[in-house]
Amino acid sequence: MKFDFIIVGAGIVGLATALKIQEKNPKKKILIIEKERKVAAHQTGNNSGVIHSGIYYKPGSLKAKNCVYGYKLLLDFCDQHNVKYDLCGKVIVAVDQSEVNYLDVLIERGTANGLMNLRKITKEEINEIEPHVNGIAGIFVPQTGIIDYKEVSEKYVELILSNGGILNLNEEVINFNEKEKLVEVITNKSVYTADAVITCAGLHSDKVAKKSHPNLDLKIIPFRGEYYKIKDERKYLVKNLVYPVPDPAFPFLGVHFTRMIDGGVEAGPNAVLAFKREGYKKSDIDLKEIVEIFTWPGFQIVAKKYWKTGFGEFYRSFSKKAFVKALQRLIPEIQEDDLIPGGSGVRAQACDKTGGLLDDFSIIKNKRIVHVCNAPSPAATSSLAIGEHITSEVLEYFS
Repeated sequence: MKFDFIIVGAGIVGLATALKIQEKNPKKKILIIEKERKVAAHQTGNNSGVIHSGIYYKPGSLKAKNCVYGYKLLLDFCDQHNVKYDLCGKVIVAVDQSEVNYLDVLIERGTANGLMNLRKITKEEINEIEPHVNGIAGIFVPQTGIIDYKEVSEKYVELILSNGGILNLNEEVINFNEKEKLVEVITNKSVYTADAVITCAGLHSDKVAKKSHPNLDLKIIPFRGEYYKIKDERKYLVKNLVYPVPDPAFPFLGVHFTRMIDGGVEAGPNAVLAFKREGYKKSDIDLKEIVEIFTWPGFQIVAKKYWKTGFGEFYRSFSKKAFVKALQRLIPEIQEDDLIPGGSGVRAQACDKTGGLLDDFSIIKNKRIVHVCNAPSPAATSSLAIGEHITSEVLEYFS
């Protein structure tokens, strides 16, 4: 039961990290522990399947560096292993004059992050690309694409297992016991030892990190994103991907339209506070987790600052008419009858005690344990880059 590395969590970041460790040192013995019955069960398996370009992120941030580099690694991986993707491009659309200036900011950011051939487009050029979209100006981003991250994750697993890695599903980590030269990992089924542990626990990343880092100064606040699907006979309204100009003060991109790799078209998501970390339905409620959220000082500051925005998101969650009205800013022709209920995902948004919504990756090292405490979008696009970054740090530290 002794391993070189134990990785907690079989989402796309945990799996990519295991794969990169094997690439760097094939002789290392690796165990992945996942509490669910399948890999990619939560954020990885419930996102919109977008390959992000890196246009939104502050130059020099871990998000920007890992997204652009991870983008290249992801495409190379898919080409090598025959994983289907489509670099269809997207348009970011300004619908009124107040949003136009921010288009220039996005182009500057994207260019600084190394993106080529970004171009500002006119209303007429928008409609050449997306005939049914309303906008006065926009940006065409050729690097953006679509993919199925569950398929990517399954390919990661296939390679990990073929290289001698072990994956234990339906097993939950209860605690860690750090010693001088090893770490004990205690689960609901067994006790394992390892030279080092890497946790990539997604929606539970803070709870897992606190087992060895009790003074952790952040909490995961779960936000549910709900989608509608456009009926087949109205899918012609969207050719590829259509996004609004994001609000720079808020860490979400706003409702948008996404063509999926399977040919469907999604509309959404909103960003509703979930009352359970794995609360995919409105009826999913965990009273203990609600208390933890509402008593967190950082959340109280966020709620006071964004209560109007939050109320609007809740209203759209319960009112299809309001949801459609938000979508009509981009595509005026869209109607309530064009939409059927789609899926939902829950985003793990880290929040510190001062009310800061962490917009970048957060990785904490603690003796022999490395915790990935915040890995927001574009973590799926960036997974191989994040895995490589963690691997380099860990192997160097324990060399």
